[in-house]
Amino acid sequence: MVSDKIRIDKFLWAVRLYKTRQLSAEACEKGRVKILEITVKPARAIRIGEIIVIHRGPWYQHIKVLAITEKRMSAAFVKDFIIDITPAEELDRLKLHQAALASWNIKGGTGRPTKKDRRDMDEFLGDW
Repeated sequence: MVSDKIRIDKFLWAVRLYKTRQLSAEACEKGRVKILEITVKPARAIRIGEIIVIHRGPWYQHIKVLAITEKRMSAAFVKDFIIDITPAEELDRLKLHQAALASWNIKGGTGRPTKKDRRDMDEFLGDW
């Protein structure tokens, strides 16, 4: 059954923006989901054409509703129900954040040597 209105937490779960309905409801309750720059509650009904803004850590994802569904679907069908209209500035902010995280996670850069590092040192030093 598909109506012209559905709860936002159920919709976000159905179009695979959140793994569980509980997570989508928590995001709404914590103020991470907005429509028209107004924080929404999980029970708020959404309509076709609305733009949903989701706060995802360092960036904001902008989603436009194309159609309504309350049944969870495979990822291949999601494109018929939503479109990602996130501005380029937000995507740049995400890439910058990911690059900053990657720079902290250099394997073998600091601390204790890995097994491969130790073998390379043993091979280089030989019999001392």
